[in-house]
Amino acid sequence: MIPRVKRFLPAFGGLLTAATLTATGLATAAPAQAAPEQARDNLSASKADAYAVANFWLASNGAALKKATQYNWDAKAVTRLVASRSTAAAADGKAGAVAPVGGEKTSAAKAKNVNLPKTVGKVFFVDHKGDYRWCSATSIQSTYRNLVATAGHCVYDIEGNRDVMNKWVFVPGYYQGKAPWGVYVGQTAFTHYNFAVYEDFDHDYAFVAVYNGFALSAPKEVAKSEFTAWTGSKWIESEELKDIAGGKTAQQQYAEGFEKYGEAGPFWSKDFDVTPEKVGHDYKGAKTLTKVEVTESVYNAAAKSTDKHVNGEQYAVEGPVAISKEEFDALTKKKAEGGFPGKLTYEGKSDAQTAWFKTQYYVKQWVKTGKTVKYFRDRYYVGQAKDTGRLGDTVGGQGFAWNQKPGQAVHAFGYPGDAHPDGDKPFTGVTMKYCYGKTNTRTYSSNTYKIDDHLALKCSMTGGADGGPWILKYGNAKRLGYVNGVTSAFHDQDGNDRVDFISSAYFDGDAAGVYREALQVRNTRIVGDKGELLK
Repeated sequence: MIPRVKRFLPAFGGLLTAATLTATGLATAAPAQAAPEQARDNLSASKADAYAVANFWLASNGAALKKATQYNWDAKAVTRLVASRSTAAAADGKAGAVAPVGGEKTSAAKAKNVNLPKTVGKVFFVDHKGDYRWCSATSIQSTYRNLVATAGHCVYDIEGNRDVMNKWVFVPGYYQGKAPWGVYVGQTAFTHYNFAVYEDFDHDYAFVAVYNGFALSAPKEVAKSEFTAWTGSKWIESEELKDIAGGKTAQQQYAEGFEKYGEAGPFWSKDFDVTPEKVGHDYKGAKTLTKVEVTESVYNAAAKSTDKHVNGEQYAVEGPVAISKEEFDALTKKKAEGGFPGKLTYEGKSDAQTAWFKTQYYVKQWVKTGKTVKYFRDRYYVGQAKDTGRLGDTVGGQGFAWNQKPGQAVHAFGYPGDAHPDGDKPFTGVTMKYCYGKTNTRTYSSNTYKIDDHLALKCSMTGGADGGPWILKYGNAKRLGYVNGVTSAFHDQDGNDRVDFISSAYFDGDAAGVYREALQVRNTRIVGDKGELLK
């Protein structure tokens, strides 16, 4: 796992410069108290890791995205809130706000329905059990247009290894398995130290700096030389050549192709149609197959043997290659049956695996000449990736507000997908939903999650909506406002086994301090102009 780095900030007198603040009906003074303790964690160690994560979610037409389910992070998820304060005493300083950026240009002032924001989407990740999960989130205004706001429990796996989630990405505007503006791989996550370490849900919020957007387009066929040099995803598609009635034989087609292209392809001799007699590489007239997969021990022995009849010399080791939990389990079963000679490994403990890998070993196989050869046409393809730009430039970014007075009207957005406690499942999780209303004027507590000061909003959205933003002063025309909370927990206040309230940590000076720290991370590109992986 990537080691966690804790950062302790000095006191600060002003959270943000005056140029980044806006009145827009909200107070803008910055808190003057000492900064809180913050936790900072890397989500992707390198651009290569980020490329692999993006490809993992987008491959096979977004199959992994469609497979994910809402993050059911606790069996006691639906609780009852108890009033803890009768006034807005949770504020720890003067109110402040940062203006949103971007937004729609068309007017919708008279629209009867709420126009859903482009900034809101889903975060996808793999939890400690290897399950594909989602929460809700939003793009938020930041210096480098690269910040996502969500719930802390949608970043830190507090139910498992108490570290950050694996393969974390944000998909703005997610709709029915589609990523219309690409995926944004998590780079660095920030939350309050008390949440990351003590699971204090009064600080259940996180700000994640993401890489530039990543999208896949149609693959490109290339020459072997370009294929070899390509740093992104790539693969070979082979078609066996057949004799053409009244025309050229497969061998003639191969010979012409080889004469024209040489070893640059696209023609290659691939295999023998019968099991040939194996000989040493020094046998007169011996031929070699491209490669034969063997066990690690056979691979190691091939380099040391002096027997000319040994099956091969060392050819290549491929891996460790990251694979899904499903493929890992399938190969484990196949290996037990003698069908997979490679090696399988994983990260983490046996009861809390977090990543899975396969390693395959190949040797050259030498055979006697004179056997019938199959000929194949190989085509070399590279995955065409493209940079979709900075998150805030692509979909805009909501503003951010802290130390605001409770009892104001908010729009809460999210992707609910879980059932109510009574088993009724009104939401599918594939489309965005919202609630609108005024938060309660007091704050609430719940011992279950160490909650002392949560804002409550009457709303029936269920699990999967957690992490979604609570937006003050949401404008239906530009679809922008000020994030002043994120859905943290779900509650049943009238005891009828249905969610009727949701709650959010109160955004005070502590939340502003964590947000301020996240602003310092610069945006980073994963791929270049040609779709190549950048170093």
